[in-house]
Amino acid sequence: MSGSDQPSPSPRSLGEVSEEELVRLSLDLVAAARQNIGFLRDVAESHWLHHTPVLVESIRRYHELWMPMMSDLTPESGKPPMILPSLDIEWVWFCHTLNPVTYRQYCESRFSKLIGKPAIFNQENKDYALERCREIWIAKYPCEPFENESDSGDIHESKILPADHLLGEVSKQRCLFTMFSKPYMLELVYLIAAKNRYKGFVFISQKFADSNSSFVPTSDILLMWITHKSYPTAYTMDGKEMEKVVGSGESVKEEDLEVTKKLWEKVFDQPYEKAGCSAIGGAGGLNPPPLHWEVTDTDVNVKYRPLLPRFLLEVNILVKQIPMMKTLEMDVSKEFLRFQFLRCHRDLKINNPISTLPSNSWQKLVNLYCEFGTKGMVVELRRKGGVVCMNGSKLLDSKTFMWNQLLRATSITLDGVVGQRMRVVVSITPPAQAPYLLKSVPDRVTDDSGAMVSEVVLKMNQYRPQEGRWLSRTVLDHAGRECFVIRMRVGGGFWRRGSNKPTVVKWEDRCIEIREGSWLYVAGSIGRAPEKVIGTATPKKASQGWQAQWSLSTGHELFMRLESSTVMDFDLKTTTSTGSQVRLLNGRKMQYWDDENKGDEEGFVTIVRFTEENPSGRATGLLNWKLSSVEFLPEEDTVFMLLLNMAILRSVTEITREDVGSLLVRRRLKEARHGSRDWGSVIVLESLVKSVYVKPWYWNAEGVMAREGVDYVTKSYSAEECGDELYKQALFG
Repeated sequence: MSGSDQPSPSPRSLGEVSEEELVRLSLDLVAAARQNIGFLRDVAESHWLHHTPVLVESIRRYHELWMPMMSDLTPESGKPPMILPSLDIEWVWFCHTLNPVTYRQYCESRFSKLIGKPAIFNQENKDYALERCREIWIAKYPCEPFENESDSGDIHESKILPADHLLGEVSKQRCLFTMFSKPYMLELVYLIAAKNRYKGFVFISQKFADSNSSFVPTSDILLMWITHKSYPTAYTMDGKEMEKVVGSGESVKEEDLEVTKKLWEKVFDQPYEKAGCSAIGGAGGLNPPPLHWEVTDTDVNVKYRPLLPRFLLEVNILVKQIPMMKTLEMDVSKEFLRFQFLRCHRDLKINNPISTLPSNSWQKLVNLYCEFGTKGMVVELRRKGGVVCMNGSKLLDSKTFMWNQLLRATSITLDGVVGQRMRVVVSITPPAQAPYLLKSVPDRVTDDSGAMVSEVVLKMNQYRPQEGRWLSRTVLDHAGRECFVIRMRVGGGFWRRGSNKPTVVKWEDRCIEIREGSWLYVAGSIGRAPEKVIGTATPKKASQGWQAQWSLSTGHELFMRLESSTVMDFDLKTTTSTGSQVRLLNGRKMQYWDDENKGDEEGFVTIVRFTEENPSGRATGLLNWKLSSVEFLPEEDTVFMLLLNMAILRSVTEITREDVGSLLVRRRLKEARHGSRDWGSVIVLESLVKSVYVKPWYWNAEGVMAREGVDYVTKSYSAEECGDELYKQALFG
């Protein structure tokens, strides 16, 4: 009998299923899953571990040394000793346990008992277990190194017995971490929800075990299932094997996925998929998100107090119509659902006609990413036209879903009814730190002290002359907050009332500086730059073959030359010991490249770091010097990114003798009204939203980042600010 032919159970929420009906767990699955994600990440970053000769030796050590030692140390009670092996053996052991039947047969045939894994979730206890294991190992195997010291040239695949399937199993799981690498998966609220959904999945798979279909887990359920299996004694104690569940690396049939979804909906009256929990093998289920979003261990930018981190969450919206009595049926052809955000992008309105929505199943309307600062979402039921609003629509009913409320809800999901005939389910992922997004906008000219050159400042200083001319830029974060001020020295001389004698300073004195904080406004838009200087870039005489050279206070030397009008060659040398090498690549590379959104590559530079963990390179940032915009991971220093961006812009301006980055603009240009077009606050990939402002900014940087009026350079600068001649002489040489 197929899954769809099963008798329909009365719908219950997952919380209404009794504990007696659900699997009882003898393992702290939440702590274990979090531990496993960290372990899989270590395995993924240990590139040496994935070479076949190393794996061959690891499997030998596992069979001949580790498992016999564990058997000797495991008492009759079956409780495993509190020790942990080296990473290579632990990886083989982990992969072996993912097939519980095979692993159980292996243990019973060799050792006449099941060998379990100790539950150690505290880092201090892990370190102790590893050191204790090292001591036991050295005493038991004095001629065998504790760590895998294999020489890839001396070990061959022929050392593995033909009947041993482990090499293929371990190789197949090499990319397992990519399924669980999203940063929100480490959050406690996500893992608790995943554990509860896993118990529901076990309930369904066992209740309908006679079905001809296989059951397809979502990514969160798969994480819990894999984790449960990796502790063999706990898995055996907690219940029977789920033999008809599709595992990682297996092909998924669309009909099996549909059966799983329908059974879940029948039993729990909730949609199967939710934010951050796509079904494996489903459309986009395990595809990477449209933005670079990974676990952040270190944020080197916490030292900059004005810079606040950016947090993203995934939002999933599913709806279905509530069946109505015939006497209550009405014309819904003119009705539609509208989705809007409480803050940011208030002009973004996602509309969907009710007539297209089913009543017998859940339909996903939109899957998007947004910043936590958007606060929440409003779902409105509206009707087009009418006497009052011929060209607009009338609000019939609405419901608000706040992110804070969702975080406290079961499974991070809220269910609501709109207009008594539409059920709406909104789910989110816990907010997790995302890359920083900054852009620099032109601002007024300042003097050597940091005050804007102005009659207002002159009067406040009792008409003492203002000395020096600096081009200034204000750095705005993703929410439009001022956090830094960038200044570029171009001129000297004094300005006093009725007298203006600017002079161009020497080329080697045209430095760039970054000050931490926002302007101290004294009158309207006139103010003083913050006092604390946190970074500088100084021009140097270019080495042979290069057209520009800069010394950065971050410990880097930047070398540049233009190969063509759009292609640059870079060399970035590190003068301090950082443990990594940095390369600058023209255009959008690695995760920033998109085949469908090729766009204009001019102005883009990708920052790539090479480390022992990532010998082939890893992109940590992207900048567009033409638009003064930067995106970078929290581990990348803000000052380094801003100095790099401005030094490149200055160099291109001087080499081409063209104002390609609007450096001549010396007034704050009009910014988009806050809340109407906030860049990066909402990311929607579905084709139903055409606006470029809700796509990743680097897909259409010119459309998203360009400032209003940037092509218009005013000719009405005041006498104290000076005309273009002074700045052209300083910038163009």
